[in-house]
Formats: sequence, C-alpha cells, structure tokens
Amino acid sequence: MTQPTDLHPTTVVFDLGNVLIGWDQTGPLADRMTREEWNDFAAEANFGMLNTLADRGVPITEVIARAAESDPRHGEIVAAYYDRFDLSLTGPIEGMAEIVAELKASDIRLLGLSNWSAETFHHAPKVAPAINELEDIVVSGREELIKPDPEIFRVLSRRFDLVPERTVFVDDLPANIDAAEELGFIGLLFTDAQQLRGDLGGLGLFVSPAADES
Repeated sequence: MTQPTDLHPTTVVFDLGNVLIGWDQTGPLADRMTREEWNDFAAEANFGMLNTLADRGVPITEVIARAAESDPRHGEIVAAYYDRFDLSLTGPIEGMAEIVAELKASDIRLLGLSNWSAETFHHAPKVAPAINELEDIVVSGREELIKPDPEIFRVLSRRFDLVPERTVFVDDLPANIDAAEELGFIGLLFTDAQQLRGDLGGLGLFVSPAADES
C-alpha cells in the first residue's frame, strides 16, 4: 500500500468485480455443470483468456467463435455463459454499500474502473445498486484497454482531471494495485469491507467504525 500523503485524498476509485459486486464464473452453468466440470472446461478452453478478450472490447460473438475453433462444445458453453451472464453476479459485497454512502456523504468524489465487457456491464448496477452512486465508471470493454495496462489509468486521470497523489484506488488484484501505484495513485488492496474501512480511516477519510464494532 502506498503511504498516505500529508494531504487527504479527495477521490476514491473502486474496482467493481469482487469489490462492490460478487462474481462467480461458475454461476451461469451451475445447473448443467459441477464446479469441478466447469474448472476442467475453463482450463481446457482457456476461459480466462476468452474472458479477458471480452473485457478488452472484443465482441462476444467473436469470443464465442474463438472458443469454438478448438472444440465446438467450448463455443456452446461460452455462448451459454454469456446468455446467462447475470447468474455470475452473486450480489453486493457485504458492507461496501455503507462505505460508498459514507464517503459520498463526506463529499469524497467516487469513481469506478473495471475490467468488464461493455456488452454485459448493464447487469452490474441492477445487482449492486451502490454502483449507481459512483459519479462515473471507466469500463475496459468500452475503452479497449484493460488493467493493469497503465494506459487505462491515464484515461481515468485525463477524463476526470484527477491528481493521482490525492486519489485512492481500490482493487482486489495486486497487479492492478502495483500499476496504479506506479502512476502515483494511493493503492489499497481489497480483501473485505472491514479491512477497507480501516485503511480508508488511516488515510484520513471520514468513514465511521462499522456498526457492530465497539
């Protein structure tokens, strides 16, 4: 984590997946495949690479076609995954809606930066309404850039006229935090809301203790 500066941050930028909203890639086909079967498929078809293509802005029809090149069944599974993508979203991350609300009430500017397909992004705010509280979101699929590419952080900075040294970036992946910190952002690696609350408090942001804490 980047050490805090003497000036309090004025902006917090949130990753979305597994920070504000839960994501489980096994969800869309849970009624057809066991988790073990999905994991075997994902390894064989290189689903991680296919998902990254969609996040990078490659049309889902092309992603499906790419999957089918090695095995038609792979294409069918990937097509079913995207047809039922909303079932991969498991709900709001516990405690995060409260943190977003408290930061907003303290006049902290709130933004988002997410690796997400432009074609499926519309599902996210329906499942985790706190996403609607963000001023705006840079979505990788719209920019055709993905984290941890430094250029997507530069897009974020230019678009919203950010001062990185006064901007907190919250993400659950160390590589993305490292990329942000290289450009001067204050990086916070997310594990859960309680940990984030403490980290934000350490930066001087006005987030009160959780209700169940003494």
